[in-house]
Amino acid sequence: MELRSHAYLAGIRLPVRSAKSRKAGLLASVCAPALFGVISLAASDPAVAACMGPGTHTSTGGTPQTKCVTAVQITPPSAKPLRSFDISFVSKERDEYYLGDRSNKGVDVINTNSLAFVRTITGGTGACSSCTFVGVVVNKKGAVDNNHSGPDGVASHGRWLYAGDGDSTLKVIDLNIAGPNAIVQSVSTGGTTRVDEMALTTDGKLLVAANNAEDPPFATLFNANGDNATSTVSIIAKLTVNPTIIPPGFGLSLEQPAWDPNTQRFYTSIPVIANNLSGCNYGQVAGPITCDGGLLVTDPKNPQPVYGAYTATTNTGVIALHSCGPNGATLGPHNNIMLGCTPGNNPSDTITQVINVKTLNFVNVGNVTGSDEVWHNSGDNRYYLGASKDCTTPGSPCPAATQQTAVLGVVNGTTNFLIEKVPQSSGSHSVAADSEHNRIFVPQVAPVSVVGTGGDTTTVGQQLCGSTNGCVVVYEHKVDHDHDEDHNDQRAER
Repeated sequence: MELRSHAYLAGIRLPVRSAKSRKAGLLASVCAPALFGVISLAASDPAVAACMGPGTHTSTGGTPQTKCVTAVQITPPSAKPLRSFDISFVSKERDEYYLGDRSNKGVDVINTNSLAFVRTITGGTGACSSCTFVGVVVNKKGAVDNNHSGPDGVASHGRWLYAGDGDSTLKVIDLNIAGPNAIVQSVSTGGTTRVDEMALTTDGKLLVAANNAEDPPFATLFNANGDNATSTVSIIAKLTVNPTIIPPGFGLSLEQPAWDPNTQRFYTSIPVIANNLSGCNYGQVAGPITCDGGLLVTDPKNPQPVYGAYTATTNTGVIALHSCGPNGATLGPHNNIMLGCTPGNNPSDTITQVINVKTLNFVNVGNVTGSDEVWHNSGDNRYYLGASKDCTTPGSPCPAATQQTAVLGVVNGTTNFLIEKVPQSSGSHSVAADSEHNRIFVPQVAPVSVVGTGGDTTTVGQQLCGSTNGCVVVYEHKVDHDHDEDHNDQRAER
């Protein structure tokens, strides 16, 4: 997804487990990465340990509850250092983590039990033998062009992994095919920019994906594969928003969707909508953006080509939000959806928000902002926030970009209070969690000295990774099932 600076929107950016037997003797959580056998240092790097530096402390200097345990390197023979990546996802069914890795033109796969790098899926097979990902596209200034790079959003159900690409296509991957060439289908959405964030229904039969960088933006509702043995993905409908709500020509956007099985609706973040508040600036005049965002509610059984304002009788349309311009969205407990509000959309929106999609009541989460991808982990009932634009100095509007830093935000899923913020490499905006082990996966870019524009301008990522290649850092929250007040055991519901 990646945060898009308004109005030209340059840029940065959920799961069900089947019952299955678990391997005995699961990997113990330790802080010595060498024990995992997954650290692969760059040839020029000294032999240094991972899980070091500011990323092992809270932003106030204390020891975090969410503790760094190792760093997983992306290690195919021709792997490039991580300059650009996007959304990540965990499959509890397959014990795998997936990352849209533009730097290596593929989707990286990590085993969530052994914490070992498995492969990068880069190409296709059969009728899709020529299918590949776009990779990193740069603009005239040499910066990453997020609107045309890929892969971007990812989501999975069973053997099927779906990935958006920078050429406006949805790539369908059969995870049962070994090796790097597992793309079996490529479906065009008819745009000219990337297919970005996406969400699946619980049964995996319907998928919504947003073309966030189109102008005006749109989403696509697909027939997905569910538990089928072969891929037959097809487009059901193109979904747009009334131009009085998302006026064309101003670079407005649609972002991360989430699926709620109780209401049987998709909820898609809209960073900025017109006239929210009345007379606000959505880009039609010079100066900072002052309009707040919205939340698009769609019924996949009755898709509409154009959505207007929210209608309670049909439970569809655009809900106008207050004090929030969201990128991320994730379903938590009790029909609550956390929204990744960010000053990257509206400089005055300096909180995070949780909204109940049945009552439309909401609560603001203070002292953390600037999120892109957000994730609810049912294993410890905590929200994890890829907050790449958190305000270093609190204020409204948020101070200039030089006073914004990246953190992993941790929020209690019951009280909606902020628990802690853990420093990350600059631009860190992607996060996903494995609820079986309460492991949280946070990719880090390589230093700017290695990859140039878009690289880490701090030393946080290098110290976390133990190398200058970038990596996926694994945090863990150990839960005391008898005494930890944050834990909300939902295994009986699986």
